[in-house]
Amino acid sequence: MWFDPLCPWAWITSRWLLEVEKVRPLTVRFNVMSLSVLNEGRELPEQYQDLMAKGWGPVRVCIAAAEAAGPAVLRDLYTALGTRIHLQKYELGEKLFREALTEVGLDPDLAEAANTDARDEALRASHNAGMKPVGTDVGTPVIHAPGPNPGETVAFFGPVITPAPKGEAAGRLWDGVVLVAGTPGFYELKRSRDLGPIFD
Repeated sequence: MWFDPLCPWAWITSRWLLEVEKVRPLTVRFNVMSLSVLNEGRELPEQYQDLMAKGWGPVRVCIAAAEAAGPAVLRDLYTALGTRIHLQKYELGEKLFREALTEVGLDPDLAEAANTDARDEALRASHNAGMKPVGTDVGTPVIHAPGPNPGETVAFFGPVITPAPKGEAAGRLWDGVVLVAGTPGFYELKRSRDLGPIFD
């Protein structure tokens, strides 16, 4: 899964995937994409421009953490960041980053990565690895999953869900999503949202 810590929909999808792990033979690996990278050069409303300017911090910290401790650390770091951002409503900034890094046993000084572009090449590489198979007209979450044939991978945006299904309901959704994503020529299934993010 490719995530940006800012996105509430990616957060809910990630909690669903952790449920799927309990009921299907699946191991989720977390990777970083960036809504700030995705939206560079686009005409955006002023409020969203401000969010995208702030959005560099969390993804830069994630890349620094992965470089320091290996990509597997992103699983717990994303949980630490997402819990604070989406559930506890922290402001984006040093306090958030330092607390999350400390929670997962990393040097809190890695929070300083938020304010430098020193790792942006690695950030863009991670972002591009996730987005290339699905295109740039989608955001996050992006998932790469096993395809219908051995060694094959299918990639897709979504699912956008709320709240995250639990138990066998999570597994059934996974089965269905992978089935449609693995169908040659399948591109889109969508309906209008009538609920905002439900974090439970």
